[in-house]
Amino acid sequence: MSGISYTCPKCSGHAFETREMRGAGGFWSKIFDVQGQRYTTVICSNCRYTEFYNADTSMLGNIFDLFTN
Repeated sequence: MSGISYTCPKCSGHAFETREMRGAGGFWSKIFDVQGQRYTTVICSNCRYTEFYNADTSMLGNIFDLFTN
């Protein structure tokens, strides 16, 4: 994520890393192990404070989850 300016609200650090997290959304998503919710996380490299942001999911990603889990 180059070109993004980030300041940690907890320690005012500027170094960060990003990751992706997925989670099941509802009953049927849990039954078929389809990860309907996707989040991008921003983690402060100094104090490890983490923020979550909603991200778009794709149908192809959901199909891949269904057959690989």
